[in-house]
Amino acid sequence: MSITRLLLLFSCLLLLPFGTAGGEVVKVMTIDGPIGAITLKHFERALKQAEEENAAALVIQMNTPGGVMETTLRITTAIMNAKVPVLVHVYPSGGRAASAGVYITYAAHVAAMASSTNIGSATPVSMTGEEIDSAMVKKIVNDAVANLRAAAEKRGRNADWAERAVREGISITSYDAVDSNVVDFAAETLVELLDKADGMVVMLPHGEDTVRTKGAIPEPVEKTFSENILDVITNPNIIFILFSLGTLGLAMELYNPGAIVPGVVGAICIILALFGMQALPINYAALALIIVAVIMFLLEIKVPSYGVLSIGGVIALVLGGLMLVDSPEAFLRVSLPVIITITICVGGFLIFAVGYIIKSHRKQVTTGFEGLVGQQGKVSETIDDEGMVYVAGALWYAVASERIERGEKVEILSGENRTLKVKRINSTKEE
Repeated sequence: MSITRLLLLFSCLLLLPFGTAGGEVVKVMTIDGPIGAITLKHFERALKQAEEENAAALVIQMNTPGGVMETTLRITTAIMNAKVPVLVHVYPSGGRAASAGVYITYAAHVAAMASSTNIGSATPVSMTGEEIDSAMVKKIVNDAVANLRAAAEKRGRNADWAERAVREGISITSYDAVDSNVVDFAAETLVELLDKADGMVVMLPHGEDTVRTKGAIPEPVEKTFSENILDVITNPNIIFILFSLGTLGLAMELYNPGAIVPGVVGAICIILALFGMQALPINYAALALIIVAVIMFLLEIKVPSYGVLSIGGVIALVLGGLMLVDSPEAFLRVSLPVIITITICVGGFLIFAVGYIIKSHRKQVTTGFEGLVGQQGKVSETIDDEGMVYVAGALWYAVASERIERGEKVEILSGENRTLKVKRINSTKEE
């Protein structure tokens, strides 16, 4: 028995090195889309795991059109001070590292690109998409250039190209990027990236370190459920829709107190929108315009403005949507088709819904004593001064100026203090 155990133990020891690839592990995260607050949260969690578990490296597979500059700089600062090598892989084929992606790529200890990818286009643009020529933006551009040149000098990459990417907005393909020393090498797959990066000497805060990634086991660091939800909520289009619908719901509740559902839905939408706004540079004047737009739509129902308030509401809602996110990047702003669609839907719904409420308020009351007047009922307990009648599916106290026997039909004349006044309408009894 003891020999058998020894043989099993020996077999396990033989298999262990082959099954674990020397025990080396690399953490892998994916950036696929604009870089925002949720990207930062995801990155910080992935880097923390890599450092705490002493991983061989953290790999960022990236395909991005850019993102918020403040968030990007926090990511690059964290990479510069990372305790493990950070490898950036512009991936997959057809992907790009534009704008903010350039900063992250240059900050990485090792940078690679898959075929048919590109990098560049980091020039600041105005809200209309045109280049800005103001003193303030010149300062921003100069700061961006200095930041990229500093990263290029530290990582030994092409600083002149980085400056042109900011000042001239140039882009470059993966093949030319390798040839121009913008990135270190080309890699089609994660395995190729890890193989080629192995043995490279990088500079970490504690000094030089050699990358050991050949044959390492990739461990994905996926977004958490809450991060996925927040990623949706922080979309500028979703924020605009939520805030518009939320304001609409609260306005409907205030206009028609007791409806409950519009108020509850509106409050939830507003809270979600405000939460999402924390991740974006929001223009609060634009928020005010959206609120004013809904108020104008409501007033159009009450005030005979001959369409002036509706036109004002449409203009305010469109301007509010266009100005909601204070960013020069087009993908960080609310899209015009979404703004137009929401404007039409909100305006049309308000005019229809509020008009329906007013119409219903003007209808004749059909509940309570007023609603019973003129209806017919049947005496269920003989009326001798007073008695009981059955009308509208319920029993009521009733009085009459004459004696009315049980089973006779009566007509409701009026009601007061939960008592109906009735009169006989025929002499037929129904026992």
